[in-house]
Amino acid sequence: MNRKIYNKLIRDNIPNIIKADGKECTVEITEGEELIKLLNEKLQEEVDEYFESNDIEELADIVEVIHGILHNRGVTAEELENIRLKKKEERGGFSKGIKLLEVF
Repeated sequence: MNRKIYNKLIRDNIPNIIKADGKECTVEITEGEELIKLLNEKLQEEVDEYFESNDIEELADIVEVIHGILHNRGVTAEELENIRLKKKEERGGFSKGIKLLEVF
């Protein structure tokens, strides 16, 4: 039997998908600081995948990880959106494509 070691955070339904495919897996439930660490690693993994593919689906994965981080840090998506909007109001967004060349 081929075993592949992952030791990484996965989406909640992946164990069921693996079993439906006729395979077995070993999992553990993480929480606290370990979970935040794994979420941060997953965020980096998803960002790297987006950079490699430029696939919009990878952006959806990034957003899902962000929702996981928010949930586990006790912050709502609405609170994050309020922070985003406040920063956008103060500093602007990225819709104009402005590239800073130098400051003197």
